[in-house]
Amino acid sequence: MARSERLLALLQVLRRHRHPVSGAVLAAETCVSIRTLYRDIATLQAQGADIEGEPGVGYVLRPGFMLPPLMFSQGELEALILGFRWVQKFADVPVTRAASDALAKISAVLPAELRDELENTALLVGPRRIVDSEVIDLALLRAAIRRERKLRLAYADGAGTLTERVVWPVALGYFEETRMLVAWCEARDDFRHFRTDRMREIALMDTRYPRRRAQLMKAWREKENGPRRRDGAQSCADPV
Repeated sequence: MARSERLLALLQVLRRHRHPVSGAVLAAETCVSIRTLYRDIATLQAQGADIEGEPGVGYVLRPGFMLPPLMFSQGELEALILGFRWVQKFADVPVTRAASDALAKISAVLPAELRDELENTALLVGPRRIVDSEVIDLALLRAAIRRERKLRLAYADGAGTLTERVVWPVALGYFEETRMLVAWCEARDDFRHFRTDRMREIALMDTRYPRRRAQLMKAWREKENGPRRRDGAQSCADPV
């Protein structure tokens, strides 16, 4: 492995650890001797990386350090472009535009040979089988999630029956055939999934919901990963 690649690999390892990690662990993860590891840390510190620590104590990379014009491995580039292409095909227009802008920014700072790899990757995303059918603005859903605000929702079920709900939006899922809002429903006193193409009206409320979104997300995941109900009741995984 070239020294520049080794230094980048060390930075990536440090980024994965939020707390100080010993030199021995770093050396093992980067496949170098402990003496080489100490030299590499000194080199990165001299180049401006905010790495704190010392032998016998451990090292940590403080947040905020940005890499110079980026170097990606071929696998990393393929993962990036595949992800961008999926977003460009399956997300709504504001998100697809943001993905295109982000890809252009990354391409602009890549060395020429990596830019060629980015533009000529052979990984493709399959055809989309649905047409956007939402009558509501998905950007408003994303804003409610970010700001942890309640939503007033007019929603039609599979039979077309319209109900009004007040929900606490947690996450927005993008799938090949539909998009789904994960939310705590005050009427059901439980988590529910709401298809965005069945939403007739949405209104962002001024009220912040009483629990943090990260806590709600954790609770939802625990419920989704728990044992399936045997009493015939509807699972929160079913759209309502």
